[in-house]
Amino acid sequence: MKRGWLLVLICGNLAALLALVFIYPHLMVSPGALVSGHAELATDCFACHAPLRGASIQRCINCHVVADIGLRTTKGAPLAQRKLKTSFHQDLIERDCMACHSDHEGPKLTQRSRKPFSHGLLRTAVQDRCESCHVKPTDKLHQNLTAGCAQCHKTQAWKPATFEHEKHFVLDRDHNVKCVTCHVNDDYRRYTCYGCHEHTLQNVRAEHEKEGIANYDNCVECHRSADEEPRKRGERDGGENKSRELKKKH
Repeated sequence: MKRGWLLVLICGNLAALLALVFIYPHLMVSPGALVSGHAELATDCFACHAPLRGASIQRCINCHVVADIGLRTTKGAPLAQRKLKTSFHQDLIERDCMACHSDHEGPKLTQRSRKPFSHGLLRTAVQDRCESCHVKPTDKLHQNLTAGCAQCHKTQAWKPATFEHEKHFVLDRDHNVKCVTCHVNDDYRRYTCYGCHEHTLQNVRAEHEKEGIANYDNCVECHRSADEEPRKRGERDGGENKSRELKKKH
């Protein structure tokens, strides 16, 4: 008899707990506070979650117009602080909001409210259109660039770039020119020093043969800057230090 009452008591408690989960889910099962943008939904779990099935993508789309995400509020008003030039969510390979977003902040030491974005989620056709989402850098090196970012940068991270110009050739004095002067047809995998002033193939060949230098195809192997003397093959530190000293004088 006692075991029967004990079983009834256990079943009653389980039923009560289950009822509380559905009546007050924000108190019973919530993993943490919502982000500020969804704070008004703190007591309405089913605004985003389908019962027993978790967060629903369709319920996200019911409030958020895909093409307006990052640009406008759910009511269509422009966002005061826009971090994007244009929305990219319509160019994702699939609609999976939870792949990037977790609106519950959770414990600060164990979870971030937003997961790292992967460019692999974008359709292949738009992965190289960096300028559609990102503002072009305004530093001296990037001002004259017209080629795509992918020649130097990877989508996994903007830094470090795969190529650092200053390590190979310093853009000082007369060499601070448009990129296409040395990189014909915006091909940054190749360069040429011919075609500027006395830097013709004939003049360079004659000058190097007079100095007893037979191989002069890779100019930056010996000439790293207009402000330094040619260095020997494989030599780096001496020429670089001298270049820095000469630049300080100028």
